Amino acid sequence: MLLQDRWLLPEGIEEILPSEAKRLERLRRQILDLFALWGYELVQPPLIDFIDSLLVGAGRELDLQTFKFTDQLSGRLLGVRADMTPQVARIDAHHLKKDTPTRLCYLGTVLHTKGESLEKSRNPMQVGAEIYGHESLESDLEIIRLMLEMLATTGIQDVHLDLGHVGIFRGLAEQAELNAVQEANLFDVLQRKATRELNEMLCELQLDETVHTMLAGLMEMNGIDGIIENANKVFKFAEESVKIALAELERVANSIRFLFPAMPINFDLAELRGYHYQTGLVFAAFVPGCGREIARGGRYDNVGQEFGRARPATGFSADLKVLSGIANDIPVSDAKKVFAPFEVDNGGLRNKIRDLRASGWIVIEELPGQQGNGYDMNCGYQLKKQGADWEVKEL
Repeated sequence: MLLQDRWLLPEGIEEILPSEAKRLERLRRQILDLFALWGYELVQPPLIDFIDSLLVGAGRELDLQTFKFTDQLSGRLLGVRADMTPQVARIDAHHLKKDTPTRLCYLGTVLHTKGESLEKSRNPMQVGAEIYGHESLESDLEIIRLMLEMLATTGIQDVHLDLGHVGIFRGLAEQAELNAVQEANLFDVLQRKATRELNEMLCELQLDETVHTMLAGLMEMNGIDGIIENANKVFKFAEESVKIALAELERVANSIRFLFPAMPINFDLAELRGYHYQTGLVFAAFVPGCGREIARGGRYDNVGQEFGRARPATGFSADLKVLSGIANDIPVSDAKKVFAPFEVDNGGLRNKIRDLRASGWIVIEELPGQQGNGYDMNCGYQLKKQGADWEVKEL
């Protein structure tokens, strides 16, 4: 690499400059303080972990997103975390070992081998919250409420909520008696919203007419009004697990409407992101003008089984950098900035600087021989000696 190119970063990897770093830090504090008020305890999993722990419950997508290398101490395969959720599940299952519901939250950088199609960053700052040890819809509802409260706290407005339930597709696939390959192919077609390809595949499978109709109908179950009512008609002859999933979806949607009457709710029964490890309700938050979800989550029961203790779980996650990019009016700092002379042996000056900082002022001390003055360093005030005292004066 040429000397003049050494400032370049790998594609999709960003460094954060002071103004944005201040904004992110303010947002981080706001979110973690909110989580704490709801009873969520902060954990900090390691950046590097054994690959077996990082990929627990995950599908092929997360495997491909994970950087891998060999540990020179143990000889085992390590990975740089691409998602913190499996690590947090391990903390709940292996370290905390509580019988009561456990609320945990986290915030840290993850690394992806490739960026998302619309969000090119490969080093997101993942923030999230999880509830372990409770399997009813009330915990799903709490997690959705917390996600929406987080977005409101950051100043993000005009949020739209997407709701789905992987139990609907899973139950229909079981009723159709699909093998693993057939189910995977059908899953892929649904994710791509390829209607023509879906109809061709269903014809090739030679399914019972009733099951064929129900699977074909999944693609149309997308919208705001009348989706659940229509689904109950189309899936009238579905097995009981499908009807239970629809009832759960309707119950959560009604609760959300009661709590957030102005927020649009969109249903997408063919949305299967995270299908390989999600087990129930799935959800995502969108805002106009952003081509992807800004937060997402769902239920993933028994993820801790690989760590010796299966527990029901539900949670959500988001990228702090994405939230910062669309949040409104995050104040960087309420403090005022003062330029002060540098005199180590002046006790009165030292005391004044200490008192100002204790009161929330930013004090920039002039370094001997430096270039520029307080004005050049964006200070609105300066410390000047008035008789025996030091006073703050406007520049």
